[in-house]
Amino acid sequence: MEKDLRQQKSSVIKIALFGPESTGKTTLAKQLAAHYHTVWTPEFARDYLQEKWDKEQEICDLSDMLPIAYGQVQLENEKLALANKYLFCDTNLLVTKVFSDVYYNYCDPLLQKAAQEHEYDLFFLTDIDVPWEKDDLRDKPEGRESVFEVFKQSLISNNKPFIRLTGDKESRLKKAIAIVDDLTKAKENGFSSVDFVQLYKREISVDQIVKQLEFIQNGICKTKLIQPASLNNGILKLSKNDFLEKAAFFEENKQSLTLLKFVPASGAATRMFKFLIAFLEEFDLENETINAYINRKKASRLSIFLVGLEKFPFFEAINSKLRSELPNFDDLENDYKKYYFVKFLLSSDFFDFANKPKGILPFHKYATNVASPIEEHLYECGYYSSSNGSSNLHFTVSEAHQSHFEEIITSIKHKVEEETNTKIKVTYSYQNKSTDSLAVDTENKPFREENGELVFRPGGHGALIQNLNELNADVVFIKNIDNVIHNNNQKIALYKNALAGILVELQQQVFSYLRLIDATVLSQEQVQEIGVFLRKKLNVQVADDFQKGTVDDKIAFIKEALNRPIRVCGMVKNEGEPGGGPFWVQNKEGRISLQIVESAQIDLSDKEQKRIHNAATYFNPVDLVCGIKNYKNEKFNLAQFVDHNSGFIVDKICMGQNIKAYELPGLWNGAMDNWLTVFVEVPLLTFNPVKIVNDLLKPAHQS
Repeated sequence: MEKDLRQQKSSVIKIALFGPESTGKTTLAKQLAAHYHTVWTPEFARDYLQEKWDKEQEICDLSDMLPIAYGQVQLENEKLALANKYLFCDTNLLVTKVFSDVYYNYCDPLLQKAAQEHEYDLFFLTDIDVPWEKDDLRDKPEGRESVFEVFKQSLISNNKPFIRLTGDKESRLKKAIAIVDDLTKAKENGFSSVDFVQLYKREISVDQIVKQLEFIQNGICKTKLIQPASLNNGILKLSKNDFLEKAAFFEENKQSLTLLKFVPASGAATRMFKFLIAFLEEFDLENETINAYINRKKASRLSIFLVGLEKFPFFEAINSKLRSELPNFDDLENDYKKYYFVKFLLSSDFFDFANKPKGILPFHKYATNVASPIEEHLYECGYYSSSNGSSNLHFTVSEAHQSHFEEIITSIKHKVEEETNTKIKVTYSYQNKSTDSLAVDTENKPFREENGELVFRPGGHGALIQNLNELNADVVFIKNIDNVIHNNNQKIALYKNALAGILVELQQQVFSYLRLIDATVLSQEQVQEIGVFLRKKLNVQVADDFQKGTVDDKIAFIKEALNRPIRVCGMVKNEGEPGGGPFWVQNKEGRISLQIVESAQIDLSDKEQKRIHNAATYFNPVDLVCGIKNYKNEKFNLAQFVDHNSGFIVDKICMGQNIKAYELPGLWNGAMDNWLTVFVEVPLLTFNPVKIVNDLLKPAHQS
């Protein structure tokens, strides 16, 4: 036997099966080799030790470790020469090293060095969740857990790329094939095995990453605007009596419905305080007055903030803290007092507001307490998102901040439930890491940490369609965390209930048509009636040649058009707020539909597109009521109604460097692209966002 522990180099993809005895390594190696029409490397030690037992009736000892290692390497190199693109290795030198360590508490330095140096494109760590099978060479089934941990730790300690395989023989094979196929794609696209394992652990497919990189490299097709949505042309106008009637209809029908309030709330409040952060970074307290800074920087927002200081709901708490921490506070000059107020507001040693989620910040001052947005959303549940005395409230949060939400809710929930006579069930979810996007540098190359790991960014609030998809409700109210009002919930409830009434009324008609289609063959008159309903009530564009088709064609079109999730969206008059608006748009297939479009999705270099954009008179306040079940009371799979070819390319700073990343289509933009859509004008009273801290000085947030 040639005494050489060196691996032969090759472009063949080598997969190592790795784990304790009787964990299915040999079976899986054979299965994979058969699937990929290639060879596999058996375990040299098995034949070697069987021969030793047969001849000498002796079992393995320390002196056998090096001969086994030499034989295993020779066998692997021989099989490598015969391999067809892949080589599946039933064992490898790292397995031999682990056994040497475990059984003899010693490993020959030659074996140890070679085991560490040998490279495989991937290790499959085979779990012990399969039955132990006895044979002449196996030890004993006891202690499998501790031995498995040794194997796992050896992969970690030696920085080997590995994926744990669990399940029965059939499921393991299915998983392994999918992983090998994805690994191959990753390598073809320039990613390493370590990169691939990082992607796998985040449950991000290589196809997903390739598509993101294509978007970044080539850009995302802009939305083609046809015209702005306007009154009686995509936007429904209701009178005060109409609103009252629709709200009453909802009240009459909601007892049979499960209601849910869905509140995206994971983002930090950094942008709220951006101008104050800049002030602390740029202002020289010792050499400049605050007025001079305001004039020099044209810092009107800072001026408004300081003038209104005592009206902010957090003023008393910070003022009290200043006096306890700075005993001579009253003797300080006015500029020093203002500077320290801002510093305490933002300092991580004190209030740290810019790094906290908006939901937990003080927004409204009442006679007996200061309320956060969380508290206001709880009260809203009792006013419009409850049936049969119960309500469901769901926050999407960051995992790091969930405890802060829970603390506030624990402290106020009982009080709110008593005052609103509503039991409120609060649940949480996080943005799924599988929706994250790969960050790239200015040359569109994957951006990495100092340790070489890929850098990912959250995929944007469009990722929350997954969170919504996991929830079970008949009617879902969607509202941003910062869109709350001071002590005016009854008026807000009227319009929210009215939107829900419109939704339920439309849904009942849609469901009746779909059940009719299932029950009978529609007459020509019924087809005509439903076609008018689609156009007039649901804004569905019916092709000019619709009437020329066969009855079967018409019915197929009608059923496909009706059997979709529904959203009824409040729209307010545009008063210059940044954000999306309602438009008629045309997709690549020529379908025209109503959509909420962000300005970043529009080609504003095109004069006609810019003209249409500038002609818009309505704004999206994120005031949605949604129906996410079909006429059979089954949940829609919302992922089927997303425009996966839309989204945004964003520029960010990471570790002091410029990076880019793809963001998913927004939750109420491309993530709801193929929904039935109705836009309704609602009063500005319903739209009270807090985008910057000074918004808390507006009447809607003051007593």
